[in-house]
Amino acid sequence: MLVIRAARAFDGERALPGPVSVFVKDGRILGLESGASPIPDGWLLVEHPAATVLPGLFDLHSHLGGDSRDGALDRLPDYSPEELDAVITDSLRRELAVGVTVVRDLGDRDWSVLHRRDRAADGLPTPSILAAGPPITSAKGHCWRFGSEVVGLDQLRAAVRERAERGVDVVKVMGSGGTMTPGTDVMHCQFTLPELRLVVDEAHAAGLPVTVHAHNLPAVEQALAAHADGIEHCTCLTDRGVEISDDLLHRLAARRIAVCPTLGTDPDALPPPAVRELLERIGATREVRLAHVARAHRAGVRIVSGADSGITAAKPHGSLPQAIADLVVGGVSAAEALASATSVAADAVGLGERKGRLRAGHDADLLLCDGDPLDRIDALTAVTAVMVGGTWANLA
Repeated sequence: MLVIRAARAFDGERALPGPVSVFVKDGRILGLESGASPIPDGWLLVEHPAATVLPGLFDLHSHLGGDSRDGALDRLPDYSPEELDAVITDSLRRELAVGVTVVRDLGDRDWSVLHRRDRAADGLPTPSILAAGPPITSAKGHCWRFGSEVVGLDQLRAAVRERAERGVDVVKVMGSGGTMTPGTDVMHCQFTLPELRLVVDEAHAAGLPVTVHAHNLPAVEQALAAHADGIEHCTCLTDRGVEISDDLLHRLAARRIAVCPTLGTDPDALPPPAVRELLERIGATREVRLAHVARAHRAGVRIVSGADSGITAAKPHGSLPQAIADLVVGGVSAAEALASATSVAADAVGLGERKGRLRAGHDADLLLCDGDPLDRIDALTAVTAVMVGGTWANLA
């Protein structure tokens, strides 16, 4: 039985003035108390007098098989199973080191992350994994080397059913091309609306949510029309630039669809040449992108945080704090930015009853950082301790 006392807390929704004591027993939060009241007999007090205690973070867009170097996705087919498992282990370690206690993998190869999720733990704390398996894509479509190309309704239906049988947590489908796959075009849709509707209907019938990779505006509209549960990137690209109408934002907000803009790129890193050429052609600067995401948030769109981590050196595993900070740079309040990676993220993936908040009965997944991220969001990077299910992680 453990009491963790910190200078202040963010409970997943709002700030709690300190000092705040979090009572942990049997891997769960037993309760919270404000003030420096005496500790009951039999409880061990651990004090962090300069820290903020928060719920563990969610990275809702990760590729654990990506090795955090340029060309990471291209290397996936070249790894042996043992090498790939070692990459996944290192990726989880990097995520945990920044306080991520739940990571959603949105594209692996050979079901490697799904196997890792289901493998018996070795006793060491590790982030909980939500796994999609290989993303459903078109012939030679975005991430086709992950091994799940499909053509036609029958193959789409079979792909969804295979994922249901294997026990994925979410179905990921590539609605548009992507800049990381040569030969695909981010400006074009990879499936027709009837095809995408079939994926969503089949997945929902199996009790699975669907999230759609969508860079261009028509792919975003398709995802909405097909009643997908989430949209990744949601960049809304057109040949004329980024086009996000008030009507589109209203419909996204009304549907409560989870939009993961995949921020978190190192601002000092140069994007790959193909990405740089596209951004320059349509005038989509980082500042414009952050302003668009903040505008969507103000319109009531359900924004969740995920960094697309692991895919390049500019987006290594452990980039989630940067994705949260980018929201603040764009104009989102620090509390709402933190909620995008805690309570809002937990609710979006169906874990809100046990994770994402400092609340009695919730899993004791905790992050302690030195300073106050509600005052200075970069304090989130000063991690002093991480707890998963009531067990301290070794961050050395």
